This record gives sequence, C-alpha cells and structure tokens, in this order.
Amino acid sequence: MNQLFVDNLTVIDFAYLDPIRGLVGESWIADVVLAGELDEQGMVFDFSSVKRTIKRIIDERVDHRLVIPQDYSGLRLDEEVSCRFEWQLKDGTRISHCSPQEAVVFIAGEIVVPSVVATMLEQELKAVLPANVQDIRIELREEEIDGAYYHYVHGLKKHLGNCQRIAHGHRSPIQIRRNGHRDTNLERDWARCWSDIYVGSEEDVTKEFVDAQGISYITFDYEANQGEFNLTLPRQRVYMIATDTTVELIADHIAAQCKTLCPDEEIQVKAFEGVGKGALALR
Repeated sequence: MNQLFVDNLTVIDFAYLDPIRGLVGESWIADVVLAGELDEQGMVFDFSSVKRTIKRIIDERVDHRLVIPQDYSGLRLDEEVSCRFEWQLKDGTRISHCSPQEAVVFIAGEIVVPSVVATMLEQELKAVLPANVQDIRIELREEEIDGAYYHYVHGLKKHLGNCQRIAHGHRSPIQIRRNGHRDTNLERDWARCWSDIYVGSEEDVTKEFVDAQGISYITFDYEANQGEFNLTLPRQRVYMIATDTTVELIADHIAAQCKTLCPDEEIQVKAFEGVGKGALALR
C-alpha cells in the first residue's frame, strides 16, 4: 500500500478542560499520513487537496475551540441552554462557561489526550476522502521548546474571526533579553506565573464574588459577532491586564513589568502565540 505524509500540516491553538489543571491553553502540531492506492494521476492524494480539505477540517473542528471531555464526572451540562456547563475541579473549585455552539467541541473520555482528538478527526476525515484513500493517520504533538514556556487562555471580543471565542489558548515560549542577552531567570518567572492561566481584560469583568467556601471568583462576559460569551473562573487562576489580550499587548505588558524590575536596562520581549508566531516589545 502506498503512503503519503505531510508533516507540520497545521497548528491547532485551542483550550481544554482538565480535572486538575483547570482551563488549559494548548498548541498542537498536526502531522498526517495517508495510505491507499494510486489514482489516475499516480498519487494517493494531491498535496494541494491535503491542504485544502484535511487542513480545513482539522482547523474547523478543533482550532480556537474549547475541548471538553464529556465523560468526566465533574461536568454538569445545562439541559435547557446549549453549551452552558459547569466544570468541578478536583480541588473543589469550579469553572462555568456559556458560548455559541461552534466555540466548543465535546470528545469521549475523562481527560483530553492527543490520541482521542486525533481519532475523532480521523473518523470525520474518512467520510470526505476519495475512495482510493483507505486509511488516514493523524499525529498531534507539542512543539519541542528549548527554554521556558507557558499555557495561557484568553478571548478577544473585538476580533472578527475565531479569536473572539472567550476560551481558546496557546502553549507559548517566552524569550526575554536584558541589554541584548537572554535572561532565563525572568523567562522562568513568567512561565511559572502563567502556568495554566487565563489572561483576562479588566473591561470584560462583569462580576466578582466569594462563594460559601470562601473562594474568590471572577466573571468575564461580552458579546461578539459570533454571539454572547460568559466565563467564570477561580480568581487564583486568572491574570488580569488593563488592555485587551492580543499577543502584541501581552508582549508590551510583560516588557513593561520587566522594565519596572530593571529600570536602567533595555528590555526586549519575544512573546509567542503558539508555534512560530507572536510579537516583539522593546522597553
């Protein structure tokens, strides 16, 4: 049987819910292998069709969505409102979320793992591939990062595309230079600070409260062109900034904070948004 492979076909930037980590931002690289008989062109599948068909389905199904393991015992779905639910974490705190249906995707299992997401995508792709393609295998993997990185989740209500979804995220490297030299201590500090964090904008906050157990929560609420979005999180899992949370403004915020610590030195921040893209800020 003939096989065709495409490495690094796409990167899916998304968020998922975990019983311990809570709301997690993630970036997975997708590699694809197709197996089958050669068609009349002498191909298993035309490379341009791989990019047009397979990449599109992978992106539409997972990219910039919130992935929810539907078999987790701490998941409570609202039977009356689609895509409104509460997620009970193992530490007793909770996360609640409401959004348009296209902003979420439910998968089998109690936790999110690459193999389960890949299997879901493979099953959907088999339905649209030509008859000569007999098998498809998708590998979802994290980028190999030499240095500090963090997982963050955010939402950009002003964005006209899928970034407006209130709970999508990234796994991102961070590089900080002081006077032209890498400062790995600062990089590690930010990686610790932003470990599984929601980066929220102050103007999106509509409610702050303390529950009966004494746990502080914060609610973000906004309307974008895809619909209404609502998210409530434990305050300890949120990092607030005064602006929107685009990667440009995130880079500038980190640079400003580092400049406060090192006022007499030149600070350059290279903040990534997922794999191979991001923003630079100089202070």
